Amino acid sequence: MTKELLWNKIPIIQTELNLSKVLRCGQTFRWKNINHEWSFTTQDRIILLKQDDQFIHYSHIMKHDTNGTSSQTLDFLHDYFSLDLKLADLYTSWKTSHKKYEKGISPFDAFQGIRIIRQDPWECLISFICSSNNNVKRISKMCDSLCSEFGTYINEYNDYKYYSFPTAETLAQPDVEAKLRDLGFGYRAKYIHQTAMKFTSPDFPEITIENLNSLRSKDYTEAHEFLLQLTGVGPKVADCICLMSLDKHDIVPIDTHVYQIAVRDFKYKGKKELKTMNKEVYHQIRTFFKEIFGDYAGWAQSVLFAADLGDLNNGTNIIDIKKEISKEKAEPVSRSRKRIKVEA
Repeated sequence: MTKELLWNKIPIIQTELNLSKVLRCGQTFRWKNINHEWSFTTQDRIILLKQDDQFIHYSHIMKHDTNGTSSQTLDFLHDYFSLDLKLADLYTSWKTSHKKYEKGISPFDAFQGIRIIRQDPWECLISFICSSNNNVKRISKMCDSLCSEFGTYINEYNDYKYYSFPTAETLAQPDVEAKLRDLGFGYRAKYIHQTAMKFTSPDFPEITIENLNSLRSKDYTEAHEFLLQLTGVGPKVADCICLMSLDKHDIVPIDTHVYQIAVRDFKYKGKKELKTMNKEVYHQIRTFFKEIFGDYAGWAQSVLFAADLGDLNNGTNIIDIKKEISKEKAEPVSRSRKRIKVEA
């Protein structure tokens, strides 16, 4: 039995951080909304969040046989959501820069409270390898599978079992690629396994978790080149990792979707339909957005992306335990939370 939770609160309004937007807009893929509480695991605890108009309420459940404090959870949240940064100031600047391009309601009015989260670089790396030619729902299922199959059991809450994100050492084991293929990861199974092997093999002495984490203090070019050594990491995935885990706030990851936003909404002179994204065009679009939005162009682009994302409120990772239990009683089919099949 889980002891009664102690909830604390952070005074923050939704225009500074809107959990339902930030946690569903394609930055991170493991947060669950279960019975209207957001939940996520680190290596040693389940973190729980709720939000109202004035506060984010937070609590945690520790891994079995471990101890932890609320202050540690608070420190994690401050770092993860970059709460020292005042988002209102950035939005004011972006709205001014965007004004000459406006058609109707500005996305910076319609989608407030979106900030870039500061993820663990290893988890961000593997998650975005999963993102290749994929959508948010399927990426989320893949990340669930990685944790339940290869992570460490943390604890249970509301009849849901939670696991940590697997380490490089675990994903480098010989049987991992085959297991991932059985789970429906397709070609991504090879990418994940080979990348994990690079982080654990003496054949690649410079590719370590320590060096990956140290890229937060390196310049963009060094970080980008390091990431491109890894299997399954191209320019866009590398830029997602730079922006969302390595403190490269001005970096705008570019794909055909972002290219179309530039042409359609920002009068970028290019073809309406782009079949291939070459290196020159990629660099031009990234520079184009930085010239408009400045040092936090990557943050601004995340708002534009969220405004353009058709499935932002599609129910991804929303679970109603009462409905799940009722469904199981009505349909007594054997199901394991430890194995989630994902179609590739």
